[in-house]
Amino acid sequence: MTLLDRHIEFLEALRGAGLPVSLSEGLDAVTALGLIGWNDRTQVKEAYAATLVKRANQRATFDGLFELYFPRMVGSGTPSATGDAEAAGVVKDGPEALSEFTERLAEALAADDVEMLRQLAAEAVARFGAMPGRGPGLSSWSSYTALRRLSTDELTSRLIEGLQRGGWTEEEAARVGTRRVDRFSGLVEADARRRIAEEKGPEQIAKIAVRPTIEKLDFLHARRADLEALRREIYPLARRLATRLTQEHHARRRGAVDLRRTLRSSMSTGGVPVDLRYRPKRPHRTELVILCDVSGSVSNFATFTLMLVFALREQFGKVRAFTFVDEIHEVTSYFRPGADLVDTMTELTKATEHAARMGRTNYGRAFSLFQERHADALGPKSSLLILGDARSNYSDLAVGSLRAMAESARHSYWLNPEVRTQWDTGDSEATRYGSIIEMRECRNLTQLSEFVHDLA
Repeated sequence: MTLLDRHIEFLEALRGAGLPVSLSEGLDAVTALGLIGWNDRTQVKEAYAATLVKRANQRATFDGLFELYFPRMVGSGTPSATGDAEAAGVVKDGPEALSEFTERLAEALAADDVEMLRQLAAEAVARFGAMPGRGPGLSSWSSYTALRRLSTDELTSRLIEGLQRGGWTEEEAARVGTRRVDRFSGLVEADARRRIAEEKGPEQIAKIAVRPTIEKLDFLHARRADLEALRREIYPLARRLATRLTQEHHARRRGAVDLRRTLRSSMSTGGVPVDLRYRPKRPHRTELVILCDVSGSVSNFATFTLMLVFALREQFGKVRAFTFVDEIHEVTSYFRPGADLVDTMTELTKATEHAARMGRTNYGRAFSLFQERHADALGPKSSLLILGDARSNYSDLAVGSLRAMAESARHSYWLNPEVRTQWDTGDSEATRYGSIIEMRECRNLTQLSEFVHDLA
C-alpha cells in the first residue's frame, strides 16, 4: 500500500466517523505535509488535525483513527522502546511478573510520566492481554483482560493514597488519581486496537472500535460520559439550526405571483412584465404535538429530542408535549418561555415517573388514552411527532386510535432510534405503525437536526 492509498483511506475513515472532511481539505492536508515532510510523526498528526478537524469535540475521534492508520510502531517494537518482556528475556506472566510490572506502573502513574505510561501500556497488552487467534498462527489482544489482570481499581486507590501523603487533599487526589488511571486504560485500549488492526486491517477496527463524533454517536449506545457531551451540543446545535431556519423563512416570505398587479406595473414598459409583483404570503408556524416514549430502553433518545425541541420552541407556533410508558402524561408546562434548560430537563425527568403504571411499554394503551383525554390537541395546523422504538411488548397496538390521531393532524412523523435492520424483530411493530405514520430512523444528533430542520 502506498502512502497516498493510506491517506485516502484515512480521510474516508474520518468521514465515516462523522468528520465533515471535504476534497479541498484533503488537498490542504497533502500540501501541508509536503511542506513539513513525513519524518516527525507528531508533526504529521498535527498537520492533519490543523487541516481536517473543525471542532474540539471531533479531536478524540481523529486521534483514535490516526493511531490506527499511522501507528507509532508495528508489533511490539523493540525492547528498548516498549519494554517488551518476552523479547528482553523476562518472565512474561505469573505472580512475580505481575507484581514487578505493577510496581513500575505505580511509579510511572505517581510521576505522571506520559511516555513511560505509553510504553507500559504496550507491554501490558503484550504480556497480559494476549489471546489465541481464530486461525493458525494468529493472535488476538484484549485490553479488558490486561486491565483486569492489573486491577485498575487497586492501582487507583494506591495512587490516591500516595498523592494524599504528598500533601494533596482527598478530593484533589481522587480526581487526579482517577484521571491518570483512566488515561492509562485508554492507552491500553488504543494499543490493543493497534495490534488487532495490523492483522485485520484498520478499516474494520475503525468501524467498531473507534467512537464516532458526538454528532454521529448513537443515542442508544451513549455512555454516561457521553451524555454530558451530548447535552453541551444541544444549545449550539439549536442556535445554528434556528439561524438557518430563520434565514430560510425570510427567503420564503413571498407568495405566488399577483398577475393583476404585475400587468398593471408593466404598462410603463409597453406591457412587458419586467417587475414581477407577488401576493403577500400568509404566515404559518407549525404547531407541534409530541408523544414521547420515556421507557428505559429509549430514555437517552427521548431526553435529547425533547431538549432540542425545547431549545427551538420559538421556531414553532405552539408546542404540546406528552410522555408515556403505558400511561400518558402532559408535560407542556415545562416548555415555558424563559425557563432554564437544565432545570427544565430535571423537572421533566421527575415528571416521567407518572408516565408508567404497569412498568412496561404499551403503545396501544398510550394512544387510546391520548385519544380519550387529549384529542383536542391535534388540528389542521398541528404536526404530530411520536418518539419511540415501536416495541409494545406484544400488547394491543390500538391501530385505530393512531390512525385517528394521524388524520386529525396536518403532518405526522415517527422517529425511531433503532437501526432500521432491527425493525420488525421481536416485539417491534415498526412496519405496521409505519404504514399509518411515516417512520424515520433517528439515531444521532445529525439525523435529529436534519429532521427538525425539515419539520420547522
